[in-house]
Amino acid sequence: MSFGLRRDAFGRLVFVDADGSEREGVVPVRAFALSAPERGIALVSAEGRELAWIERLADLPEEMRTPIVEELARREFMPIIRRIVSVGSYATPSVWQVDTDRGGAELILKSEDDIRRLHGSLHPNGLLIADSNGIHFLIPDRGALDPPSQKILKRFL
Repeated sequence: MSFGLRRDAFGRLVFVDADGSEREGVVPVRAFALSAPERGIALVSAEGRELAWIERLADLPEEMRTPIVEELARREFMPIIRRIVSVGSYATPSVWQVDTDRGGAELILKSEDDIRRLHGSLHPNGLLIADSNGIHFLIPDRGALDPPSQKILKRFL
């Protein structure tokens, strides 16, 4: 690699290029967050310029991979829906009560268009649900949901 990474005193990522120049506030961005999360990661400056391209995260040495993975985890808050407990109505907007991998949650589905089918090898039977606050909830495999959750979901698809 012709660059390095470190954290500054505030915990932000600092990009160090081959000649020793530093850029603070670097952000890793996945090109294919759902279909290939471990491939195609750009390191982007605070001004939005791509500083480096990482083809495969696994190819990086551990000391570079770890801060990138930590930074991605902070940015990509995406609870996984384990069960749909109830919906306020079958017409949108609708308030959903769900159980996630992070506990119980309430989301407001503005429109059926906010439920996206995922394609690709990672989640071929998955769904991505955007709530009214812009939080994305993931259902990795809708067939793995319990039957009552599947029944509720079918009314919106």
